[in-house]
Amino acid sequence: MKILITGGAGFIGSAIAKKLMDRGDDVVIIDNFNEYYDPQLKHDRINIFLDGYDFELYEGDIQDVDFCGSMFKKEKIDKIIHLAAMAGVRNSLKDPMLYEEVNVMGTIVLLDLSVKHKIKNFVYASSSSVYGNNKKVPFSEEDRVDTPISPYAATKRADELIAHVYSHIYGLKTTGLRYFTVYGPWGRPDMALFLFTKNILENKPINVNNHGEMSRNFTYIDDIVSGTITALDADLDYEIMNIGGDKEESLMRFIKVIEKNLGKKAKKNMRPMQPGDVPSTVADISKLRKLGWKPTTKIDDGIKNFIDWYKGYFKVNN
Repeated sequence: MKILITGGAGFIGSAIAKKLMDRGDDVVIIDNFNEYYDPQLKHDRINIFLDGYDFELYEGDIQDVDFCGSMFKKEKIDKIIHLAAMAGVRNSLKDPMLYEEVNVMGTIVLLDLSVKHKIKNFVYASSSSVYGNNKKVPFSEEDRVDTPISPYAATKRADELIAHVYSHIYGLKTTGLRYFTVYGPWGRPDMALFLFTKNILENKPINVNNHGEMSRNFTYIDDIVSGTITALDADLDYEIMNIGGDKEESLMRFIKVIEKNLGKKAKKNMRPMQPGDVPSTVADISKLRKLGWKPTTKIDDGIKNFIDWYKGYFKVNN
């Protein structure tokens, strides 16, 4: 198969690209290397993490119809994993129009081209944030998700609805994956594990939201990769699935595991809940389990792997 990965220089995209190429698939990557966080990390994922792999790389924007159209025409793509998006709940409050343009209009461009070019399966990233402040846990795909509390969450829910239109009208196979708090080596600098590790090493305080009364299904990158590829291979007509770790972990335990691996205590800035954030995200992953997938990495191992990578990448000696 020839598989297009949008956002392929990103954290999840580059890891999926590597796994697909390891099993013999051809990979095409598109990324615009934007400055939401340091583009050097994205370039390093391409040049260091994916060093030695053979793939096509297109630098451009998914909103550019002509650019994407010519790429589709040239590459003869079989399937798509669509991960390109403006990420981050809190940042979406600052620039909601940008999030709508990239996350919604960009997705429509790709869905439209997928119909025209007879793409066999379109798997795309949704988010656990679509559940908003739902009180029932674990979150199930059958729950109502019509009360998002951030522009980011609203754009991800919009993607799910638009994908349904394309599946219903045109028969395009689409699967939306609601990712739950992904972490691991080569991760995003705006995520908690990266921020906490950096600040603790630099003897700076970490911000602990809701005074530590938070919990998450932290999901290690290898489990995200295997789950996404499972959905890609399944070729389901239309589906939305949670993909998360199988254990709810408290934020305070998460911090303790980081401290243990760094051999340093964190200076904690305890603060109230932040706009757009939620106290708990816990996934019901039974639907994806039925396809034969299961998460296997506990945070004790996953955090150690991240910190080992972090120290190597940034040449930290202590």
